[in-house]
Amino acid sequence: MTEWTPKTWRDKPAKQLPNYPDQDQLNRVEEIIGEMPPLVFAGEARNLKQQLADACHGKAFILQGGDCAESFAEFNANKIRDTFRVLLQMAVIMTFGGAMPIVKMGRMAGQFAKPRSSDDETIDGVTLPSYRGDIVNKLDFTAEGRAPDPQRMIRAYNQSAATLNLLRAFAQGGYADLNEVHRWNLDFIKDSPLSQRYEQLAGDIDRALTFMAACGITGEKVPTMRETDFYTCHEALLLPFEEAMTRVDSTTGDWYDTSAHFLWIGARTQDTDGAQIEFARGINNPIGIKVPPELEADTLIKLIDKLNPENEAGRLSLIARMGAGQVEEKLTPLVRRVKEEGRNVVWICDPMHGNVEKSSTGFKTRRFDNILAEVKGFFAVHRSEGTHPGGVHFEMTGQNVTECVGGAHDVTEEDLSSRYHTACDPRLNANQALELAFLVADELKALR
Repeated sequence: MTEWTPKTWRDKPAKQLPNYPDQDQLNRVEEIIGEMPPLVFAGEARNLKQQLADACHGKAFILQGGDCAESFAEFNANKIRDTFRVLLQMAVIMTFGGAMPIVKMGRMAGQFAKPRSSDDETIDGVTLPSYRGDIVNKLDFTAEGRAPDPQRMIRAYNQSAATLNLLRAFAQGGYADLNEVHRWNLDFIKDSPLSQRYEQLAGDIDRALTFMAACGITGEKVPTMRETDFYTCHEALLLPFEEAMTRVDSTTGDWYDTSAHFLWIGARTQDTDGAQIEFARGINNPIGIKVPPELEADTLIKLIDKLNPENEAGRLSLIARMGAGQVEEKLTPLVRRVKEEGRNVVWICDPMHGNVEKSSTGFKTRRFDNILAEVKGFFAVHRSEGTHPGGVHFEMTGQNVTECVGGAHDVTEEDLSSRYHTACDPRLNANQALELAFLVADELKALR
């Protein structure tokens, strides 16, 4: 391979990048962002890589969750808090079910750019550039709004910095205390139609915490009881921004993309000789690749070898997004081939992106039963192949939205219009996310 620099992606064919009308303005913005402080630190990324290595060996489990795409308009402290809170609640449930650490990663503080199936969108005979996320252009269907604007990268950076500041305060300032999180779960169970199903697990957690307190293990005495590690992740899509955020770590001399702890390459941009893969191969962050059903085993092995030539555990995660009806058929041969080749990877289940459909009322939605079926199929494949199911990846929010149908509270297609707030793909609401966490805990418990 040629020697890597943060700029070598520019010599490769690039997909899903906006066509900025003013190249000089883009260059100026890249220079400004290149002088900004890092959003995350290399040492944090190395800590995450070690925790992902544990997941690779079946000693930890990953919870990735957050917005489909962050927006400028909906940015506020309550929204950040509520999503963080639900992720903590899910993690406590999974920790107890799996009797192992849960690595928490939020699709937050940087998940702004979105790939699109077409460069343009036509409404009522008018054709304009597609909306590519708030870091690129506006959702408003106007010529001015849809024009890619590099200045939006600066606003995305500032919003990410503010989000990370709040997340760090929550994670280290006592908000993550295990006893508090458990009390939140008890409130959820009390109001859930499935309360009887969850009461036993909740009761077991309650007794465990009471026993620990009796032994003197409390948040006041043991910091890990009231603090937690929390990492950020997003798709490495808008490469001008990612390049500008890539810095040399002063302690190791290695390159890190300081826009997030973990970055992944989506299904639309994973050409083995493409720009996104070229960029990702040179940064030392832990990285992921989305694995769609059409991906062939030979191509997957080439991608693994390009992105993780040292076969380092924790470096590379494979995020499978198959669709509920074809998990076992499509995922099994890939898992088997990777195992046969002896590649160290973390397998993560994304049950969201393969299960999008259009409702009878015209809204894009996902069915809770299909999401659950894909998660169960993912665990079944790893049981049959003797490999480790390493984690789950959900698009969800702490808000009480109505975007995915089903779940114990039974959101119907007619309900979708009442609180459908996403600018891109439908998300699980807080109740659906917690319900899913209990069901994942059951799967983890069965593995013990």
